[in-house]
Amino acid sequence: MDLMAAGATPEIFDQRRCSLGEGVFWHPLRQQLFWFDILGRKLHSKHSGKPITWAFDEHVSAAGWIDHDTILIASETQLFTFNLETGARQQMTPLEASNPITRSNDGRADPFGGFWIGTMGKNIEAGAGAIYRFYEGQLRQIFDPLTIPNAICFAPDGKVAYFTDTLTQIIHKQPLDKDGWPQGKPQVFADLRAEGLFPDGAIVDDAGHLWNAQWGASRVARYAPDGSFVSAVEFPAQQISCPAFGGSGLDRLFATSAADGLPKDQADQGKTFVIQTIIKGQQEHQVLL
Repeated sequence: MDLMAAGATPEIFDQRRCSLGEGVFWHPLRQQLFWFDILGRKLHSKHSGKPITWAFDEHVSAAGWIDHDTILIASETQLFTFNLETGARQQMTPLEASNPITRSNDGRADPFGGFWIGTMGKNIEAGAGAIYRFYEGQLRQIFDPLTIPNAICFAPDGKVAYFTDTLTQIIHKQPLDKDGWPQGKPQVFADLRAEGLFPDGAIVDDAGHLWNAQWGASRVARYAPDGSFVSAVEFPAQQISCPAFGGSGLDRLFATSAADGLPKDQADQGKTFVIQTIIKGQQEHQVLL
């Protein structure tokens, strides 16, 4: 099945090279794309074609939108609100602040107004990470131990969450209760071990199909709600890390990548890409405080 618009090919959306591009999302009120360079400790965006960057003094990795001007950012030590116009920030809760080994990684707002965030060892220490949910002002750990938590995303009906521990090569689905908390044990959604694929960031489109960036494979792959492979979009960068649907019709697929560990003469590694699809994504969920 061809998921791309006729004649569409991946284009470079932004020329800045990220050491570790991640956490890309489309802000529905601002009609604006945001993404992080985790290792560069930066938040990137573009407005009217002009690049915008905010620098931080610690690793930042994921965010959700609160209102037009305010987002919730996950850093290596906290969740905090950040005003995109003034730069004002306010801590909402510490996040493994007493553990210098870890930082935040993949995260996303859920359909209930909560925010899920994973943590991991800065040097990929085995089992050093976990996944938390921030909901109604409280942070609760929901999965551990994990090494590289990724692929946090949600089915359109709010009944299922997805996540992975990348090195296991298995994407899990997790049934949720009426308030968005895990109900029962995680189930295997897609086992990628036989194909040698490593799942990274993911999103779910409005038809309930999961799109997964696959580290080292230069692609974002689409899986049906039953976990079966449908198709894949190839990108001109090896380490594709996180996808997002955006644009006025939510039908443009964006993807971040990472230059970390790759030769510097491979100029497109670490850049952020876009391609026009015939699929519509979900609107990014709002974080309710």
